[in-house]
Amino acid sequence: MFELNMELKKLRELELKTKGLAARIQTTKNCDGEVDVDLIQLQIENKKLKNRLFILKKSIAEESTAGGMQLKDCSSITEHLESLFAQAIASAFPKYSDTPVVIAPVNSSSAKFGDYQCNNAMGLSKKFKESGINKNPREIATELKGHCPSSPIIEKLEVAGAGFVNVFLSKDFAALALSNLLRNGVKPPQVPKKRVLVDFSSPNIAKQMHVGHLRSTIIGESVCRLLEFLQHDVIRVNHLGDWGTQFGMLIAHLEDRFPNYLNESPPISDLQLFYKESKKRFDEDEEFKKRAYSRVVSLQKGVPNSIKAWELICNVSRKEFQTIYERLDISIKERGESFYQSRMLSVVEYLRGKALLEEDEGREIMWPDDTKTGIPLTIVKSDGGFTYDTSDMAAIRHRVEEELCDWIIYVVDSGQSTHFNTIFKAAERCAILKPRSHRVDHVQFGVVLGEDGKKFKTRSGDTVKLADLLDEGMKRSLQQLESRGRDKVLTPQELKDAQQSLAYGCIKYSDLCHNRISDYIFSFDKMLEDRGNTAVYLLYTYTRICSIARNSGEDFSNLSEILKKVKIELTHEKEWKLAKTLLKLHDILIKCSKELFLHFLCEFCYEVCTVFTEFYDSCYCIEKNKLGEIIEVNHSRILLCEATAAVLRQCFYILGLKPVSKM
Repeated sequence: MFELNMELKKLRELELKTKGLAARIQTTKNCDGEVDVDLIQLQIENKKLKNRLFILKKSIAEESTAGGMQLKDCSSITEHLESLFAQAIASAFPKYSDTPVVIAPVNSSSAKFGDYQCNNAMGLSKKFKESGINKNPREIATELKGHCPSSPIIEKLEVAGAGFVNVFLSKDFAALALSNLLRNGVKPPQVPKKRVLVDFSSPNIAKQMHVGHLRSTIIGESVCRLLEFLQHDVIRVNHLGDWGTQFGMLIAHLEDRFPNYLNESPPISDLQLFYKESKKRFDEDEEFKKRAYSRVVSLQKGVPNSIKAWELICNVSRKEFQTIYERLDISIKERGESFYQSRMLSVVEYLRGKALLEEDEGREIMWPDDTKTGIPLTIVKSDGGFTYDTSDMAAIRHRVEEELCDWIIYVVDSGQSTHFNTIFKAAERCAILKPRSHRVDHVQFGVVLGEDGKKFKTRSGDTVKLADLLDEGMKRSLQQLESRGRDKVLTPQELKDAQQSLAYGCIKYSDLCHNRISDYIFSFDKMLEDRGNTAVYLLYTYTRICSIARNSGEDFSNLSEILKKVKIELTHEKEWKLAKTLLKLHDILIKCSKELFLHFLCEFCYEVCTVFTEFYDSCYCIEKNKLGEIIEVNHSRILLCEATAAVLRQCFYILGLKPVSKM
């Protein structure tokens, strides 16, 4: 199905090319009727394109008529339907074959209107009217229905209302798809594979990670997990702030506090305090300030003692960062600003060679586009030094030319949107970024607010340290588990696992379940609620699902063997509703990857849990008598439970939640 979509796209592109070449051939003739020297070459190229077009149309027609279109386990339902109706439009109305297909899911409460709708008839009717032909939408919808190829996914098509084509999914297809899911695991939808670099987290050396780093770290990790699941080649990069003038004062202070630092590793227990001490001396002591500046110069020149001091300071920070990353289960590769020092020199020469740098009051600046409006980049300062602009231009060049990335993603707060827009435009202007072959995204996000609606701070007004926030989460989650008496039924290890699952899960989910562009209020009380769209509700529901097979008294560990004897039945309306909800997974994952919003996946998880609860309340899985003895086990429904657990488990992994079997 994915391949067919790509072929249809090629078909449209080739049709446009042949039309364009035909027009060029007509205009290439001289006014006296003689043929220009380029005409023969154009005609040869046009003939080749027409031949390719014929072969492509033939192969698509053969695939469409050979028993209908086949659907793979890795297919997206929406994309499959788009492909079907693209063929229906091309077959019924060849003139409008390039019309984008509009497929929309139908609200699950409106079963009589089917599961999906093709909503193209109204738009096509308008196009016919513009060309002087009156054709009502319902008539067009009827023709689309008649020309739609058969597919194992579709039970029936109906024309409804003003001209909607309602699509009813096949229960046989759904049962087979869920059986395959249980046999083979949750497979990703098929998408074009790219080499992707995700730049996220990015704390500064000598400063502790604080709540401001929370969003970039959590969102970035989930974006990586999503794209990795979709089989992209993902590079995770931590663009550490490990270079700059502040290291001069840190090195000078280190020399005074720990003069033997070259032979003994200095016992710096609180790097944040160390930074404050050096900053105070820098602001108050002129002699110290001069020495600090000299240490910046020696660091940039690579003087061994300064390099050693810089490495010691960086290593202290790295250990602190790694502790946070391990707690939050974050995997990331360090590549700080220092990495790009030599590359900054080469990018400056590259821009000079293209005559894109202009002198401005001693600086060398670069305008992001030829209009020379907006804010220019400062590439070289008046003292010959470099800036963040230089570093970012060097980084984007390295990522495209050396890392060979097709797609670069920056997970950085919304306050940097102007800066990144300028960088992206400048990179295009100097031909580092090529819009046709590279995708670049600024995944921006809002601010974390306190319950007072203001920027999240401690009571004393300081920035909240991330380590303190995680400790508070652990404390609150344990209190909640104890209030439910779970400490009396779980083993110490099970209790600790449940505590960590809730603590870190609720912090991550509370961030990801909001539209990332919006600010959100950080509240432990709300995120630890066990009702509504919270991590606690999802994790409890998952644990309950896992317990069903366990409590049946039978062994459901070998699902492939069970599926040889048991067929999934979808006769009850709640069984059917749950099955259709689970099959939305691929559509949701593709939507998330296109727009890089994780809250769509959170909403899907919540929908799965609420629909499962409806199913469980209406359909018995295990029937017991008055004595509590099991008298019947509905194997088909337990298989539905297992499929639900498998889908949630995969979604939870992408979102960074760690479910436990007992909670």
